[in-house]
Amino acid sequence: MSFSPGPSGPFGCTNIQEQRDRWERKRSRTARELVQTEQRYCQQLELVTTYFVEILKAKGTLRQDIRGSIFSSIKPIHSVNQSLLVHLENGYFGRGFEQFCPQLQHYNTYVDNIHNASKVLGIQLKKNKAFRRFKKLQEDRPEFSNHKLEDLLQLPVQRIQQYKHFLQDLTENTSPDNPEFQQLSRAVTAVSEVSQRIQDNARSHENHLQLRRVQKLLKGRKTKVLAAGRWYIREGWLKTVPPKGAEAKPKMFFLFSDMLLQAKRCSALHPTSGDKFTGQHAYPLQDCTVEKVFGHTKSQGGLLSLTFPQAKLLLMSSNQEDLNDWYQSLSSAIRKLQSKNTVVHKRDDLCRKPLRSATDSHNTPTTSSKPGSKRNMVSAEPSERAQTAPAEREDSAPKRMKLSDAPVQSRPEAAGSSCVIL
Repeated sequence: MSFSPGPSGPFGCTNIQEQRDRWERKRSRTARELVQTEQRYCQQLELVTTYFVEILKAKGTLRQDIRGSIFSSIKPIHSVNQSLLVHLENGYFGRGFEQFCPQLQHYNTYVDNIHNASKVLGIQLKKNKAFRRFKKLQEDRPEFSNHKLEDLLQLPVQRIQQYKHFLQDLTENTSPDNPEFQQLSRAVTAVSEVSQRIQDNARSHENHLQLRRVQKLLKGRKTKVLAAGRWYIREGWLKTVPPKGAEAKPKMFFLFSDMLLQAKRCSALHPTSGDKFTGQHAYPLQDCTVEKVFGHTKSQGGLLSLTFPQAKLLLMSSNQEDLNDWYQSLSSAIRKLQSKNTVVHKRDDLCRKPLRSATDSHNTPTTSSKPGSKRNMVSAEPSERAQTAPAEREDSAPKRMKLSDAPVQSRPEAAGSSCVIL
């Protein structure tokens, strides 16, 4: 879109005026829709604050901390949006959003808590009979128009996405010479940041649910899947090819951002774990390489070769498309993990060099170091501990994963990590 003048002459002036008229019509249509939806939005927020927040506070049906967990910052949001609505109804869109955007921290608080709010609300509906009855009575009021509290609590999250589209349309159809153009442009940036926060929170929540699901699929508590910084990628059946030519056996594999977990299905005759899996090996992806192996299957599927510092895996599938997906997923996960840790090691080296030089300069003028001196024995101890650390931690996969996830605690022994037998 360009606001630069067109060719001179009567036809050029006509075209410019027609373009401006189209922009004005689009802007007016967007502005009208924004005001109408804002009016409805504020009415719905008022339903929640009046018939739920205020009455629950007066009746004492829910404790204060539980009310805070469910309704979070919805009262400040209602107050802020009432002020915004006054500006919008008077046609001051730029000024209204300029005053609205500094209050977006209330929305940040709300969207960060929305999944917890849904969880706490569900618990209270199951355990608190008085609250369950109260909720139904309020929702049966004609003002609610058959809307449930669960739906109304999602409105602030949905409204941020709507603001983003409204503001983009208003900005695109406002001349840069208009005083509101800069105000609307800044509002687009501010609202887009909250919108991105919502998307990031949703992905993080979905990942947490996937990790919990996989953890419940695994028998016992020995195999720990839930770990900070770990992301679920995919899962599926693949056949492991033994090195001595024995029959390939199907295994279930779970791929995460930092490890590949191999598991086998529990016996179907087990009274409680017939539908679960037993973790067998956890392969860290930090020093893994993956490549396709061709020629070992006639016309369908193929082989993947995974090489670790002290282990090697040959994985086979008769489905070519599935094998390609596994190859792409593994390659992407390894590449991201290794690039992340490469940056960490560089930062770690920068932190350590001055410490070593300071120690050397302190020791040089005092005494000369002999090969067998006690001083050299002491300085060698940390490196010896670093070499033995992986062996001491092989039985504790989650600990190692947490260390590799922490950016400032990367250690040289990560390069020597191998699969963990579970």
